[in-house]
Amino acid sequence: MKFIHLTDTHVIGGGQTLFGANPARRLARAVDSINAEHGDADFVMLTGDMTHWGDAEAYRAFHAEIARLRVPLHLMVGNHDDTEALAKQFPELPRDRHGFVQYAFDAAQGRAICLDTKHPGSHAGSYCAARRDWLAAELAACDGPVLLFMHHPPFPVGIAGMDAIRMQDADPFHEVIAPHLPRIRHLFFGHLHRAVFGTWRGLSFSCMRGLNHQVALDLTAGPETIPGTLEAPAYGVVLLDAEQVVVHLHEFASAAPRFPLHAPQGHDTRRYQLEMTHRGFDDL
Repeated sequence: MKFIHLTDTHVIGGGQTLFGANPARRLARAVDSINAEHGDADFVMLTGDMTHWGDAEAYRAFHAEIARLRVPLHLMVGNHDDTEALAKQFPELPRDRHGFVQYAFDAAQGRAICLDTKHPGSHAGSYCAARRDWLAAELAACDGPVLLFMHHPPFPVGIAGMDAIRMQDADPFHEVIAPHLPRIRHLFFGHLHRAVFGTWRGLSFSCMRGLNHQVALDLTAGPETIPGTLEAPAYGVVLLDAEQVVVHLHEFASAAPRFPLHAPQGHDTRRYQLEMTHRGFDDL
């Protein structure tokens, strides 16, 4: 099984730039890359923050680009999204009986369960009792492997400004998933605008970079600021089988040169490797 983990596209309308970058154009390049390089993927999972301000024009711009995907797409909400504006643009978007954008579907390597961690009026996330009841019922209804998807991480990662706006009710959330941890294969989320990997209370997780702006790796800044950067956009390429989950970070727009690490047949390998140059690239 193979799928694409895309997150935090932060599209705005009118072709405008955000922090000096064009999020709609970056999304267009990501779609082109996925279609060209990973058209065999089972689906694309977009874990929230489709737009930056949650307005109708931005969702139209987002839709214009994402509709070009040639593989199935699953959308989730983030703190920058407006659920009702999103639903008007994507009326087929699944929602639970309380109106939260939560749903589940069967994938080749497990049951994919998609959570709504948006807390209205806040950039921090939450997971209330009604949503926890829905998740408990979903987990009880299946007895096979599970893949969890959400926008906000439920734990700190060491970047104080982002830790302040993580999902706030981690312990009640963990109480719901704890009985099922042996069969929850992985947790995928966004929000952090960084590639972050690890384990939380025994559960492996991964987070991908956003497409427009990133959060800089600054472990000394206080909670009153979030350090930004324009590192290369990326998406995740996830490979799963019965034994493992492998998550690749793909810098699809990278201008770094590509070349074989071994010499062409008939050439001296040592000389080839020493003399290989890419003028203007290695300025470290």
